[in-house]
Order: sequence, then structure tokens, then C-alpha cells
Amino acid sequence: MKSQTLQQRTFLTLLILVSLAFLAILWPYAGALFWGVVLAILFSPLQKRLLRKMPRRHNLAALITLAICLLIVILPLLLISTSLVSEASSIYERLRSGQMNIGSYLQQILAALPSWATQLMDHFHLTSLSEIEAQLAKFGAQASQFLATKAVNIGSNTLQFVVSFGVMLYLLFFLLRDGAQLTARIRDAVPLNDEHKRELSTKFTTVIRATVKGNIVVAAVQGALGGMIFGFLGIQGQVLWGVLMAFLSLLPAVGAALIWGPVAIYFFATGEMGKGVILTAFCVGVIGLVDNLLRPLLVGKDTKLPDYVVLISTLGGMAIFGITGFVIGPMVAALFMAAWQLFAPPRDYTQVEDGSSSGK
Repeated sequence: MKSQTLQQRTFLTLLILVSLAFLAILWPYAGALFWGVVLAILFSPLQKRLLRKMPRRHNLAALITLAICLLIVILPLLLISTSLVSEASSIYERLRSGQMNIGSYLQQILAALPSWATQLMDHFHLTSLSEIEAQLAKFGAQASQFLATKAVNIGSNTLQFVVSFGVMLYLLFFLLRDGAQLTARIRDAVPLNDEHKRELSTKFTTVIRATVKGNIVVAAVQGALGGMIFGFLGIQGQVLWGVLMAFLSLLPAVGAALIWGPVAIYFFATGEMGKGVILTAFCVGVIGLVDNLLRPLLVGKDTKLPDYVVLISTLGGMAIFGITGFVIGPMVAALFMAAWQLFAPPRDYTQVEDGSSSGK
């Protein structure tokens, strides 16, 4: 008995050690592996449909699914990224050459401010244009240093990005082709009962599909509409502002208003009431309603997470994992709640007359 127990403990120790070592090897490409799994989950229904039409042709079905994924997801993102870099560089050059004079914009805004706003700015020592320009210069120097560092990092990591992108596509193909068998193998290896494994697996895939579909589609629509209205009003850099609005729309509550709000204030302060009204009406009446209309259709009640849990888990996930955190945060929260519901099944509670709670 002692020998058998020792063998079991030794094997479990070995299993844990080699698993940790394998995860350490994969860690440099964790982002590529994560998005490969996410895209495989999103496009697995399409893969299954193709297999029903062409049974026993798993390779061809996976290749077609991968090509569709490239066409509708990855290539548009690469094109937008290229346009974004080009437009950001153009704006930076105009700022450096003096073609865009922030000082003149600030002068117009300061001249149009009411007295109470001037007094408020005086409290923060921002009443003179020179003080504001000094603050902006300080911020600009820090931002330029940050961007320069990032530019060097991007240039030096180009090869790593290409390798990671190739790893993601390579993994995505095999996950599409062999995903069902791999999922069944993992499910059999997990030491839980079948009901718990089925519940956790369903919750995992549901949350990923709902979160990615809801957030990304809503962000893309809001960013596209924001860039369109900026272009219509003659605001330079509509691609850049549209992408920023799409990114900020991932943040609940404020979202894209962090971009269009200051622009609308500038229009009102400088007397361009028509543009200010058009921008505000469009952003509140159209962009603001996109989230309320599209998100319930795309996400529905699949995640079954309270709004405050979605808010906190999204912000926390993005704080830890960056942009990928908008998927990881709600996913971890959903698995956390599902695991605790399995451990302690929910009960219906009614309030009794004496003010205490009793379970039914």
C-alpha cells in the first residue's frame, strides 16, 4: 500500500511539474494561443456546417473556415491598423511643423468661456494661454517619450509579431479541424463529474462567444459611426478618432463620449453651433443607442452575469491583461460564479414577518 501511494504521489508530482514546464514554454505566445482558441470557438459553428455538407473532408472544411476568418476578421483589422498608423503619423507631423496650432484653438475656447468657468480655471492656475501651453508641453514631452519608446519596441518586435501571428493561424487551423476531439479528450481528463464538466464547458464557450460578439461588434459599429460623423463635419484624423472611440466603447458608462464630448464642447465654445448640435445629436441619438440595441441582440442573456459584475470584471481584466482582458475578465467571472453555483446551488429566499430570511 505504501509503495502504491508513493507511486501515485510521485506520478502526480511529475504530472504537475511537466504541466507547469509546458505552460512556461508556451507563455511567450500566450496571446496568440488565447486568440487562436477564441477564434476557434467563434468559428466552430461554421466549421460544423461545412462538415455536414462535406463529411470526412476535415482539412478542406478547416481551410475554408480559416480563409473566411481571415477575410472578415483579420485582414480588416490589419488594414485599419495600417491606416491608423499612417494617420497618426500625419497628425504628429502637422503638430510638429506648426500646421496644427493647438494654441489658437485654446485661445478661441478661453475667449468664449463664461466668467464662472474662467474663475474655476484660475483656481487651477490655467487662466493664461502660456500656462496651458506649458502644461500641454509637459504632457506632450512625456507622451512623445512614451510613443518613441513604443515605436522602438514595435520595430524591434516585428519579427515576434509575425511569428505570433503565424502561430495563431497554425493553431487555429488545427483547433478547427480537431477541436471536437481535443475538447472531448480534455473533458475526459478533468477529474470532475460529467454534470459539472458539462456546465463549466458550456459556460466557458457561451461567455466567450457572447462577450466577443457583443463587445467587438458594438465597438466596431460605434467606431465606424464616429469616424463617419467626424469626416462629415470636416474633422481631421477621422480614422484615428474612430478607432479611439471603438476602443473606448469597451469601457462601460463613458465610452466614446471621451472623444466626441470635448470636440462638441469646442464647437459650442467657438460659435460653431450647427456642428456642435449635429455632433451631439448624432452621438447621443445614434451612437448612444447602438449599445442598447445591438448588445441585447448579440449577447442577450447568455452570460447571465449581473451588470455590475460585467463592469468590474471588464475593467479589472483590462487593467491586468490589457485589451485582451475584456474577454478574460468576464470569462473568469462567469466561471467563478458557475463553480460556486455548483458548489452551493442557489436557493429561493423569502422574507418572513420577523425580518429574518428562511430558505425554501
